[in-house]
Amino acid sequence: MESSTQLVILVGLAIGLVYGAVGLLSGFCLMSSMRGWLADGDGRLVRTYALAIAVAVAASQFLAGSGTVDLGRSIYLQQSFSIPVLFLGGLLFGYGMVLSNGCGSRALVLLGRGNLRSFVVVIVLGIAAQMTLKGLIAPARIALVQASQTTVSTNSLPSLLATLGLAEGPARALAAAAIAIALLLFAFAHPAFRRSPGQIAAGVVVGLLAAGGWYVTGFLGADDFSPVPVTSLTFIAPIADALQYAMLSTGLTLNFGIATVAGVFAGSLVTALATGRFRLEGYSSPRHMLRSGTGAALMGIGGVMAFGCSIGQGLTGVSTLALGSFVAVAGILLGTTAGLRGSLRVQPLAVA
Repeated sequence: MESSTQLVILVGLAIGLVYGAVGLLSGFCLMSSMRGWLADGDGRLVRTYALAIAVAVAASQFLAGSGTVDLGRSIYLQQSFSIPVLFLGGLLFGYGMVLSNGCGSRALVLLGRGNLRSFVVVIVLGIAAQMTLKGLIAPARIALVQASQTTVSTNSLPSLLATLGLAEGPARALAAAAIAIALLLFAFAHPAFRRSPGQIAAGVVVGLLAAGGWYVTGFLGADDFSPVPVTSLTFIAPIADALQYAMLSTGLTLNFGIATVAGVFAGSLVTALATGRFRLEGYSSPRHMLRSGTGAALMGIGGVMAFGCSIGQGLTGVSTLALGSFVAVAGILLGTTAGLRGSLRVQPLAVA
């Protein structure tokens, strides 16, 4: 029914509003987390990310185990996927994220705060993603996938455990508990993180937002006549769709992803204005703009190849416990690490 679709869009907007506010106040971002951990010796933000994943996994697998949401209808739990393309896409996204100094969701948050550099990132990312999804780059991507994809009988951690003789329910519970507990131990083993209630709250809220997205699209949006795609927080394809909708709204329809993108920007903007954080910022040099734009293009291309970004795969995809998501996340982490440390490290821009 149309009313269920409208409800999904409205709740998607609300989820985006909360994410935008929390993202601005807490600095929630994988790139910032990795930089703080690897370069600056501050591990609080990476613990926030770990906590968010733990909460998302636990809550999402509860929804799936109770039969509330069928995560198997999501793009992450496909029987056929290309491990090389997922990994390469993750590498490109991770390195691009360092070049642009943040992921797509972070760019939306900073744009709401008045960061005009993020405007360029969002536009270039969206164009590159659309080119990779449906445009000039799409044939090459499809050819790579077709040449390297494999069909598997076990596409998730629970199904992998089920091959050992466990029933579906216990296998799901064991896999979810192992991942969630390991991440919780990692997060709360850090004394500085335990003394950061704001970061703890941010991790819990973002994790619940990811599970909330599954509930909204997989339960509230479940309609035999007009079902909506089962999805949750992700930002590569939705940013591309949002740009297309802004330009060509006639004949196009709003969806959960577009509403979420709009909500993140609006939530950050309102929060920035209310807390006095809003200020206009721009590029320091043409070289800075070139680097940022290049990173945005890599994120758009890589994010499509990897089926998601640091949020779309790193949080939402992992919450499904899909094996392909762990492959993509490994690529994202390796690409980010290469950009932050080692011979491929992105050098700081010289201050004029």
